[in-house]
Amino acid sequence: MKERIGQMIISGFKGRNISEDAHIVKMIKDVKPGGLILYRQNISNPEQVKKLISNLQHYSPIPLFVVVDAEGGKLNRLKSRQGFFDIRSHRELGKIQDYSVTKHEALKLSQELKELGFNMNFAPVVDVDINPRNPIIGALGRSFSSDPYQVALHAQAFIMAHRRNNIITVAKHFPGHGSSRKDSHLWKADVTDTYQEEELIPYKLLQEKGLLDAVMTAHIINRKIDKYSPATLSSNFLQDILRSQIGFHSVVVSDDMRMWAISRHYSFKDSLIKAINAGCDIILVSNNSLLKPGRKLPYKIFNIIYQAVRDGKISKQRIIESSDRIYELKKRFKIIQSPERSRGAFCLH
Repeated sequence: MKERIGQMIISGFKGRNISEDAHIVKMIKDVKPGGLILYRQNISNPEQVKKLISNLQHYSPIPLFVVVDAEGGKLNRLKSRQGFFDIRSHRELGKIQDYSVTKHEALKLSQELKELGFNMNFAPVVDVDINPRNPIIGALGRSFSSDPYQVALHAQAFIMAHRRNNIITVAKHFPGHGSSRKDSHLWKADVTDTYQEEELIPYKLLQEKGLLDAVMTAHIINRKIDKYSPATLSSNFLQDILRSQIGFHSVVVSDDMRMWAISRHYSFKDSLIKAINAGCDIILVSNNSLLKPGRKLPYKIFNIIYQAVRDGKISKQRIIESSDRIYELKKRFKIIQSPERSRGAFCLH
């Protein structure tokens, strides 16, 4: 059970180079997190990143999801000035309206990710560009289009290109952040009066084609669907809509649980318990320099979840369901081979 809980955590960390006595190595061995995410605090140049990822995997008893936000445009942690490929933004690709160009850019990106050692990309963004002034989506050029069908077609090209290089894609931000007026990093983002049903169309079409590897939640509130909780903490969104209505059965990743849309309104403990009970399989904490990184944060997450299971606030079955989905995704993308051949002692039953 402890190992299964560890697999449900993806965390950021400090440092560009690690050795056997580094704190991150101790955390990897103690917590056995499902993955780690790299931010600018971890990235200098391609050679350094490749070595860092290799070392992280070397020290991990269970092979890791190694994650990056690489959408293209302004939202790409791998900057061209550091020696990485320059990738066009979703908006630029959408304006070109040529799916072969989107595929070409995504192939270039995913090949680079593969060579560096990444195996998961928090992209594509499948938010529909309903509000071009949206500070976190529209204003940053992160949406392919205001047409949900165009969003789905460009996302399809993006995902298929990543699959050619065995990179897991994480479509975001469910159920849609494109109509919001506020940035959920900084504010409570209430879309009750702006949300449109068509924002679900990209998820439905991609699911029908078997192209949703994983889905990231949005910390948005829509009181017409859930009067009290944002999507990340709501079974109305994650179970009734994503699982039952859309038919998605793979891994659900929370957006960063320390974003202010969550942290200003819930205690850290309550938010974790609510997210897992709502249907999140992976808890993400960026733990980057902008949010006061804490070496003990992954331990804190682990201890909260473990104690909640012991206290009956989270059922053992929820942990088993989530960790089984995580193990299955790792197997599908050959991150792990089988229980017997992997470096971990985990069980798939």
